[in-house]
Amino acid sequence: MEDQDQKEAALFDHRQAYQPGQDPAMDAWYTTFFLENHLDYYAYPDHVATPEQVRFMVYAEEDERYYSCSDRTFWTIMKRGKSPFLQEKYKEALDKVLGLVEQQIEDSWEKAYLKAFVRTKYEHETRDGIMIPSRLEKRLLNIYLNRTQIEDPYLCEKAQRNLRAYRVLHSEVFQKALDHVDDSLLPSSPVSLEQIKDGVVCLKLHRLIALSVESTLWESDEMSRYTEDDYLRLFKRPMIGNGVERLWQFLGVRRHKHASSEARPKKILWLANEAGEVMADLTIIRYLTRLGHKIIVAFKDGPWFTKVDFYDAQEDERLSTELEGALLIEDKNLGKNELVNILKSDKDIMAISDGTRENLNLLMVTTTFARVFKEVDGVISKGTEQRSRFFGTHFRFTQDIYSIARDKNGSVSISYKPKHHAVIKFSHQDLEKKAQAIISQMETAKQKGMTVIFYSGIVGSIPAKVAMAKKIMSIFVRHLKDQSASTFIINPSEYYEPGMDADDLMYMWEIVQRSGLIDIWRFQTYNDVVDAFQIIKTRIPPEWVGKDATFSTGCTKEMKIALEVQKGHPEMQIIGPSPEKFLRRQEYGIGKMYDSRLGKICSL
Repeated sequence: MEDQDQKEAALFDHRQAYQPGQDPAMDAWYTTFFLENHLDYYAYPDHVATPEQVRFMVYAEEDERYYSCSDRTFWTIMKRGKSPFLQEKYKEALDKVLGLVEQQIEDSWEKAYLKAFVRTKYEHETRDGIMIPSRLEKRLLNIYLNRTQIEDPYLCEKAQRNLRAYRVLHSEVFQKALDHVDDSLLPSSPVSLEQIKDGVVCLKLHRLIALSVESTLWESDEMSRYTEDDYLRLFKRPMIGNGVERLWQFLGVRRHKHASSEARPKKILWLANEAGEVMADLTIIRYLTRLGHKIIVAFKDGPWFTKVDFYDAQEDERLSTELEGALLIEDKNLGKNELVNILKSDKDIMAISDGTRENLNLLMVTTTFARVFKEVDGVISKGTEQRSRFFGTHFRFTQDIYSIARDKNGSVSISYKPKHHAVIKFSHQDLEKKAQAIISQMETAKQKGMTVIFYSGIVGSIPAKVAMAKKIMSIFVRHLKDQSASTFIINPSEYYEPGMDADDLMYMWEIVQRSGLIDIWRFQTYNDVVDAFQIIKTRIPPEWVGKDATFSTGCTKEMKIALEVQKGHPEMQIIGPSPEKFLRRQEYGIGKMYDSRLGKICSL
């Protein structure tokens, strides 16, 4: 049985990707769509993620731009008509905010003023029919927040939701129902202990997931009056959708004797949804950690109606209790090495902010969220709104997506969207293996009495000149080999593989560089560049004039590593520009191989 979002996406399969260059008026409207919705990186670089960061999560086809709404919404806007569908969504956003004003503002003058202000903004923003409904909703809510200075208008309601769920989940009757077993639930004999174990795991996960989509758990006190039989009836809620078997396989759970499963522990990004619901989620998450998995839970960055946010995770009494022992990651700009070290730690549950105060918007998320998305083995998303952003669109992603939500008929709906077939992913284990292979070559060379030289030079630091950088580096390294006897020279440009970004390369090379096997660490000088171009009998292009390793972000980081390594291995020589000159390039733009500041001044 298909979900409504999937049906809606199917309606637009014949127009999956917008093709620019066919109609100048349509292209202008298309550009305006990104500008008016504040989704254009070049217009709003402080708020919108770089195209490279988005590619950590979304695998868009060539010349295609990702948009954070369903295909139905996008193409409705592109048609530029007064669509009933769009008008209905706009009205829902308006009513939601007006309802908030009505509920929480007591002063009659202030209430009338705020309603008039919100309506005025609404009419302005919806006049041309170019606004994404969720973006409209955010702007209208911001009017309320800015005017009232109320930090979180739903703070008390969210706390009450979490409290209701907490009481149920810790009640004796619920625990008794969760642990209930009878002969009908056990595999028919004869069975092995392994089969019994699989059956117990499957049964408990089914029950917890069935509970996690039951909004009664957090929206009312009704469930506090449930008997054991009531819970057992709820636990029997059927699971439907193309993701049921896929999810069990992913989690390493066998539903029946001949089912396949992926036994390897996974790193999972869990996208939380509603306050209260998250309490049931955490019960599932803790159980998954007992099966060996690591879970990174993503919360909203701040208030967004009744959605659970990162502040709640820290300050809500019940929620913070459930998260006790979890690692709360507040840094929104974690580097790859830092993230990998955290993922390799003994922490099984981690929590991050997605960086947004709206429905799932991958154009606005933090660098940390993007890197987590890229590093995990799969994403589990809760709720229908987040499902729409993954399944109501033709876009494919860099991870397998599993969505858990309640079907309109009351069943548990589990949808699955595989990652794009062309995604190339290098796990930290992959990179560590590649580094170890290089170290083995170095060890062999040392055993033969050879001098090991590591050559650091510009590879990606001049935008759009990677091919030339690799060419002149390889030419000069061959020149060095011809000049010197019995040397083993490592040319990093020879180890680059499609799909690798600066994060991957630096992680791999740092392992090699800290091995203690380097005799000479040579950094590219401008004379090296001159010699390389002379060898190929080509005049030096203007972008290469004066360039040396100090221009490279990677080399700047590597000089710092070289100086640290030299303290432990004082016999290692460092040749090239003096360390004091490595001051210009400080940090990569995420997904780039050049300094983040260059993106603003270089034409790519």
